Amino acid sequence: MTPEETPEKRLTTLGIVLPLPPAPGGNYLPAKQAGSLLFLAGVISSDENGVLTGIVGADRTVEEGREAARRCALTQLAVIRQALGTLDRVEHIVSVNGYINTVSRFADSPRVINGASDLLVEVFGESGRHVRAAIGVAALPRNAIVELQMVVAVR
Repeated sequence: MTPEETPEKRLTTLGIVLPLPPAPGGNYLPAKQAGSLLFLAGVISSDENGVLTGIVGADRTVEEGREAARRCALTQLAVIRQALGTLDRVEHIVSVNGYINTVSRFADSPRVINGASDLLVEVFGESGRHVRAAIGVAALPRNAIVELQMVVAVR
């Protein structure tokens, strides 16, 4: 990404239209800023038709999991834009915690969460590189394939 290319311009270049940010599913905030850090609540995998459901390693493939993780990252970008007014205020992505609804002993969680990580680097360049966890779990809300939580440094 060139210095004059902002994350908002990069979205346009990539042909990405962000979804609407979801309403909280409980008594919590979608985002909360503390100093220069913006903490994002977990979002589950969804598209224009609703929640993307299933279990990776049973009825969903690693590729379907990657796409679900990418969808979560797109939703988180929408949450960031709602909280900050623009993605251009993001200094860098600090961390990503990815949870994948998987069969027992599933060993490819990192490959699934790469769907989110790769998108963040596409949009933010080097500023999109982050630390992360990729954890297989026995269940997620609404039987979602992936849930993604993030921390972002802001200007």
